[in-house]
Amino acid sequence: MTIAIEKLNAYYGELHAVAGVNMVIPERAVTALIGPSGCGKSTLLRCINRMHEIVPGASVVGSVRLDTADLYAPDADPVAVRARVGMVFQRPNPFPTMSIAENVLAGFRLRGERLSRSEAETKAEQALRSANLWDEVKDRLKSAGTSLSGGQQQRLCIARALASKPDVILMDEPCSALDPASTQAIEELLDTLRIEHTVVIVTHNLSQAARVADRVAFMATIGAGDGGHLIEYGTAQQMFHDPVQPATQDYIAGRFG
Repeated sequence: MTIAIEKLNAYYGELHAVAGVNMVIPERAVTALIGPSGCGKSTLLRCINRMHEIVPGASVVGSVRLDTADLYAPDADPVAVRARVGMVFQRPNPFPTMSIAENVLAGFRLRGERLSRSEAETKAEQALRSANLWDEVKDRLKSAGTSLSGGQQQRLCIARALASKPDVILMDEPCSALDPASTQAIEELLDTLRIEHTVVIVTHNLSQAARVADRVAFMATIGAGDGGHLIEYGTAQQMFHDPVQPATQDYIAGRFG
């Protein structure tokens, strides 16, 4: 699914967090959002699946479309939007009172969907296989999700997001709390996910963005009190080897941020 963002502004009360972003995110590709801390990357990510509005006082103005569907239309169901647009957070967050299998299927329970035992087993296995975790946990599905290593917990959270068969997967710095081996496992998983999903990832690791992304968007603030702007957006090859904007050039070169 293609994501079309038009004139998007996001606020926390009076604080302008994202300022007038326009971009089209292609389907079946990995798009990385990069830029200095506080430039609105994570806020933009949360606007795509309507999690931003959960924050008290937060608001969004503008349009986000998933193909032809307006995710902010008056009749759009935020819960249904979040089923189509899965989210993986910075730190692994398996539900501590749930087993590995229950964690994978938690989304169905939260939406009040009933699954037969065979349906539940099938969906759990499919999601865990999609997250490259099945072989590591198939013999202990009843163990607590928190009994897994940090990298395995993050892949469990990815499996939980994949269980609902979303069109889009959003990842907010999914490797920032992981060791190099676990980071490599997540990056290898991204190669598989892009075959069937639109993936958007926020990362501060420029080397990671260069390795995993098909397209890269650079965001930054322009003035005090202003929200994060989309400064430049292009293919990973162009952004890292021939950026157009001086601000992008400085950030890629490590001169600020």
